[in-house]
Amino acid sequence: MNASLRLSQRNGRLLLRRPTKADLDFLVDLFSRHELVAHRPDPVADTPQQSAARLARDIGHWDRHGFGRWAVEVEGKPVGFGGVTVSADFDGLNLSYHLHPQSWGHGYATELVRAALDAAFGPLHADRVIGLVRVANPASRRVLEKCGFAFEQEVMLHGAPTMLFALPRPHWMRISDPAA
Repeated sequence: MNASLRLSQRNGRLLLRRPTKADLDFLVDLFSRHELVAHRPDPVADTPQQSAARLARDIGHWDRHGFGRWAVEVEGKPVGFGGVTVSADFDGLNLSYHLHPQSWGHGYATELVRAALDAAFGPLHADRVIGLVRVANPASRRVLEKCGFAFEQEVMLHGAPTMLFALPRPHWMRISDPAA
């Protein structure tokens, strides 16, 4: 996939921008939250070093592919990270999102997913987007289903059963999109 996104864009209430090293403190705080890591097979918070490695991977993905997970802000304050990335293990771009627990329940996840789908099926010309959700995370499942994803199969991810949801490029986009 050889496409790129603008480095930052406003989408409704969200400012979506390429992450930078300056996001590290927020990322360390975000992934130290028990509520955020509770759905992992091993629900242990990330160390600051693991968060730094995560941020480096996200920045590197942008460098290699011209797109990736955004840093997400609302009213000038960081609330999370999310977007689509190239999947080495599954067919399609991988959607992921991690929002600070204080920002849960405000509809930001749905807005972020819709923005990621607009990017994936628009300038990135993806044929399919997947979302991976642990059974113990029904809120994330509801967001994906609200945005049109359908359960496809159970897969093993990091040693734990995980639900794979998928959304193909809408049929009408295949017809009208000359790049498809």
